[in-house]
Amino acid sequence: MKNLTKIIIIFLAITGATSLLINLFSFEFGVVNYWQVHGIFFLIFITAFPRLTLLLSSVPFGGFFWWIGLIFAPRLLVAILATMAYWNTNKFLVIVAWLIAWGGESSEKFVIHNKAKRRFKTRTFQAEYTILD
Repeated sequence: MKNLTKIIIIFLAITGATSLLINLFSFEFGVVNYWQVHGIFFLIFITAFPRLTLLLSSVPFGGFFWWIGLIFAPRLLVAILATMAYWNTNKFLVIVAWLIAWGGESSEKFVIHNKAKRRFKTRTFQAEYTILD
């Protein structure tokens, strides 16, 4: 239930930010069709290897927040870029990008946290002492 609440809060925050951008600042989301620019292989690689694909592809890049997103949460960066570029033409792909972003980032952090916990777990050793004459 706690995760569902977080997802709903994040969804509402993103929806609110999008509404503010559109209504107050006249921000336009892209009108380019994904399939005119990219293909199925790009979709597979951006899903499986987001950092590598973002660095080596023709995806727009740069700026402080872009680099922070690439380092710490590349799947969220992909979802944000997909929303800005393809929301009007490919809503289904954008929704799938957000689902993969939240699922992939949370599972990646969960695995790293568990591995770190196991690796740095305190180990105790018992030593056997003998007295030499």
